[in-house]
Amino acid sequence: MEAFYSYLNSLVNKNKLQYSRYSNIKWINPYSAFEYQNQRNKFLENIGHFVLFKGTKPYLNHISEGCNLCGQGLWSCLFITGKCNANCFYCPTAQDKDDVPVSQGLSFPTPESYSEYVNHFGFKGVSFSGGEPLLFSERVLDYLQELRKSCAPDIYAWMYTNGILSNQETFAKLAELNLNEIRFDIGATGYTLENVSKAKGIIKNVSIEIPAVPEEKEVIKTLLPNMIKAGVTNLNLHQLRLTEYNAPKLLKRDYTFIPAEKPIVLESELAALEIIDYAKSQKLDIGINYCSFFFKNRFQAAGFKKQVSGVFSANENAITQKGYIREQNQREINYYSVKLDDIENSSPNSSELALIHKAYAFNKTLIKKISTNPEITCLIQTEPEVIPENDEIFDIWNLEYIEYGLRDY
Repeated sequence: MEAFYSYLNSLVNKNKLQYSRYSNIKWINPYSAFEYQNQRNKFLENIGHFVLFKGTKPYLNHISEGCNLCGQGLWSCLFITGKCNANCFYCPTAQDKDDVPVSQGLSFPTPESYSEYVNHFGFKGVSFSGGEPLLFSERVLDYLQELRKSCAPDIYAWMYTNGILSNQETFAKLAELNLNEIRFDIGATGYTLENVSKAKGIIKNVSIEIPAVPEEKEVIKTLLPNMIKAGVTNLNLHQLRLTEYNAPKLLKRDYTFIPAEKPIVLESELAALEIIDYAKSQKLDIGINYCSFFFKNRFQAAGFKKQVSGVFSANENAITQKGYIREQNQREINYYSVKLDDIENSSPNSSELALIHKAYAFNKTLIKKISTNPEITCLIQTEPEVIPENDEIFDIWNLEYIEYGLRDY
């Protein structure tokens, strides 16, 4: 595991350097890690076999179809605006500008350009996010209408909202265009269910998606029966993370931070698992899942890469779990990364993908070349049960496979 530990150590150094100007960050230490690990293990043991996506998503009862598609890499999230009307302490970005709708850094100025993109890259699920989509509800309706007109009828579509502008008239219009699900962040409105109940009986699937705020876990437990009465079928809890934008607010709270690929809040994970464990003990009829940072970082990131790489590779079996293209012969193995961009951001080395409503620039870049040998061949053909110790083999493993489970503290 030496190569893996070296990688983890590099994350520690990167995180502490990036946030070095904040002297009050409480990074996890070896003395407390063992205790926290035992707490998490007890919750996971109680939850039992209810885990998905290589052990990164513990859940209870069921998860949304949208969450399933996300884990499979078949989801596209369109940020319909960058402007929001709430002021949540945990928000990772400023969200103070109304921009052209974007997804994965690509701009989609027209509904036609986005629907064409969804079709071309084979996405099966689409969500509308922000900012706050209800600030520009007519824009959401335009993009959803074109999606229903031009894409497969079984595309699963949902929308995120803080609920501040909830009204049944807008929800009815969204329902007419077969919005499959709506997800409320009740953390933005003091954990009230008043706005959530307005969607009951109109939108087919009503969910709540909030960060697991440690100080609010008892409030959330108490609310669970009322969520069910309000028509909520799923509660999605995700993990708080530290960003340059929310640091001034987040660091006022006594959280313990884990230096993963991005700094994440340890107590947020424990709160999410405790809520799931509680709901199970009470036999509550609601689906709850924990959307861990490791699920987001591994599956969401790889999902988009896989969909894009699949368009530029003739062999679907040559797409790794991480979304890289593998090309090999008897002598060597080459790994490529494909980057898609707006055509106006093209570089001299870019190629062009011209569709009817939008053109894209793309670069297929060689990121790793290695001579073929039996150990590498075996690694590619059979995913190892343990992370390789050899540095070179670890590098290939890290291009091929998504790490299993929630990383130890």
